[in-house]
Amino acid sequence: MRILFTGGSGKAGKHVISYLLGQDHQIMNVDLVPLGDPRVPDLIADITDSGQMFNAMTSYAGFEELELGNGVPMFDAVVHFAAVPRILINPDNETFRVNTMGTYNVIEAAVKLGIEKIVIASSETTYGICFSDGLTDPNSLPLEEDYDIDPMDSYGLSKVVNEKTARTFQRRSGYDIYALRIGNVVEPHEYETLFPHYFEHPEVRRRSAFNYMDARDLGQIVDLCLQKNGLGFQVFNAANDHNGACIPSKELAEQYFPGVPFTRELEGHEALFSNKKVRDVLGFREQHNWRQYVRAPA
Repeated sequence: MRILFTGGSGKAGKHVISYLLGQDHQIMNVDLVPLGDPRVPDLIADITDSGQMFNAMTSYAGFEELELGNGVPMFDAVVHFAAVPRILINPDNETFRVNTMGTYNVIEAAVKLGIEKIVIASSETTYGICFSDGLTDPNSLPLEEDYDIDPMDSYGLSKVVNEKTARTFQRRSGYDIYALRIGNVVEPHEYETLFPHYFEHPEVRRRSAFNYMDARDLGQIVDLCLQKNGLGFQVFNAANDHNGACIPSKELAEQYFPGVPFTRELEGHEALFSNKKVRDVLGFREQHNWRQYVRAPA
């Protein structure tokens, strides 16, 4: 597929692009800073500028496309990851503006140009635990896509709005627009640097409900979204199968979320931030469980 990818220079995006290239997709990266991968043309553009998004989606993706003499090819899909990645980087109103208007502009341009497959990055923060004021308990566990998402921060709120934007444009167009509530992204080198500390101090992962998302496995999820047609608007939790902790799920919940009811039984270390839907609907099979890269304490 010929794919326009926004935010491909970021922590998650660069690994997802690498995975997609391995599946023989053609990628153009749209970002404020270049990815610098010789396999991927970079287009420096601002998602908050609607005109730039329409222009980007009607652009050549490399000089070689000029040789065909057939005009600008149409993109088959848009993958939208570009955003202010969390709170406390920009003022709250700027975080909200960039994330919501940027997503509106990207989806609007894609839909009006007839691009029928759109995948956007939503977030675990929509569940209202990650950036809450004080320690907040979820209403129930595991966290699944039918949960009444209720963040209290500008970033999480922006992602809730983005999901509504996606749903609105899907109703208008009938195209496939899938939103990924991406968990805490872990790059390959971070297992050895981060996870030993997590094992000694599991409480530091409470705000993420102990989830993790291997950046390479996220690439697989995005590719599965591109392959799966006809689902309309969908939301998927994007995370690995197990918690990023050594403690079994029931014990973990009893210790850090005491009294929170379970909507179904969890087995062993099955993640409190559940990826059951992405496994059942898209066929995701994780390739990078943390146990392959770091040893749990005895």
